[in-house]
Amino acid sequence: MRSADDMRRQMRDLKADRVFTLTYDKASNASKLMAVAENLPQKEAENAGAQAINFAMAFSFAGKDLTASPEKIDLTFWVLAKRPQFADAHQWIVMAGNATVDLGDARYAAKPAEKMEYLNFVVARDDLKKIAVAGAKFRLGKADFTFTPAQIKLISDMVSLSAL
Repeated sequence: MRSADDMRRQMRDLKADRVFTLTYDKASNASKLMAVAENLPQKEAENAGAQAINFAMAFSFAGKDLTASPEKIDLTFWVLAKRPQFADAHQWIVMAGNATVDLGDARYAAKPAEKMEYLNFVVARDDLKKIAVAGAKFRLGKADFTFTPAQIKLISDMVSLSAL
């Protein structure tokens, strides 16, 4: 079991307390650990027809103490674009070292009035470990991207923070 205080201390030790938040909702007796990444490289976003792309990850757990490592973590790409760019193709494939990790098609949502697209994935924690250790390149829909070192660290930190 890990307490919220232990998790916050680890966030500080990892120097990740600027990108991670740990919240507790008393009404539902649930906690949530969330991280928001910096934007993907601008040139790559533009090549995909977007103005900016970033992602966030989160998982929730009952109470204030983490009693089991989550098997799955929610990850959402946020895409800012004048017109939808990923409506027709939103499969996510990560090249992790010599392996290819196919994370499947996103649950796609869009808010055209806000020029936003959301590509929602539920990722196995073990797949995040593969990405954090070896994977720096990926394909989202028809576009190729490179995780920045800060994004790889964020993914690695999520794996660490979600472990018992």
